[in-house]
Amino acid sequence: MAVTTEMVATWRGPRSALRRQLQMGPREDRALVYLMIACFVIFVGQWPRLAREAYLSPEIPLEALLGAALFGWMALAPLFFYGLSALSHLVARLFGGKGSWFTARLALFWTLLCVSPLWLLQGLVAGFIGAGGALTLVSTVLAVAFLAIWLLSLVEAEA
Repeated sequence: MAVTTEMVATWRGPRSALRRQLQMGPREDRALVYLMIACFVIFVGQWPRLAREAYLSPEIPLEALLGAALFGWMALAPLFFYGLSALSHLVARLFGGKGSWFTARLALFWTLLCVSPLWLLQGLVAGFIGAGGALTLVSTVLAVAFLAIWLLSLVEAEA
């Protein structure tokens, strides 16, 4: 199944989608690619917001904001997500989880990839509309979707 088709299927059934990912075997390269693509899509999603900030506050040029966001999303965020997946695995073990470090990583990285299109929408709303009800709504939907898919995927990963 194509990755994009599987991403859509994840929204309907996160556990079965992650189960199919796990059946492909433990491939760290695949998990890393999921993470890096998700971080890149999230970085691209920040461009409209950063352009708005640069326009409203010209003291900091757009190039500086983009450079900082690039470093943050492509260098620092992956390290953070590796740590978060390790922490989630340890917490799951406390509650009887039987998964591995890899399955916990895959659950988080796959979730990030699946919700990354919502990050694009959130960036567009932040850039074109700005702070307000629309941004709050989109950000809330993003947070709830991320947590729901991640927790359901983590349950499957630790089963």
